[in-house]
Amino acid sequence: MSLNFSSLELTDKTIVIVEDDVPSIRYYETLLQSSGAEVIKFRTGRDFIDFLNNNDSKIDLVIMDFLIPLVNGIDCTRMFRKTRKNVPVLMITAYSSEQSKSEAFIAGCTEYILKPVYPENVYALLEKYLKQEVNQAMFRS
Repeated sequence: MSLNFSSLELTDKTIVIVEDDVPSIRYYETLLQSSGAEVIKFRTGRDFIDFLNNNDSKIDLVIMDFLIPLVNGIDCTRMFRKTRKNVPVLMITAYSSEQSKSEAFIAGCTEYILKPVYPENVYALLEKYLKQEVNQAMFRS
């Protein structure tokens, strides 16, 4: 599968990254910079939860790490799901155990992806979850 990365147009989308690893944050930012999406970053789970509690901004997709400081990715996802049931949450982590994967899905994650995640995989997931409305509209006409 070959995706044209520069054609991923997400100017009306907001993507939240909850990740404590600075190189990982920069990696996601680099992948997203040409898409036009608004990117909001949090380096701790507590900062993400505080944002959710004090802000009702539109969020179209969350990239969540499993092990982040203060509040882990599982608990962040549970809190997020209380108010935003249909927003995709992509847990991207180095934890490959079946238990952590199961916990993630029970908490409400949409996808569980193991690091390292390659650019084409990130773009395919963005296309899958953020371009659905466009794809569905094409099928209706």
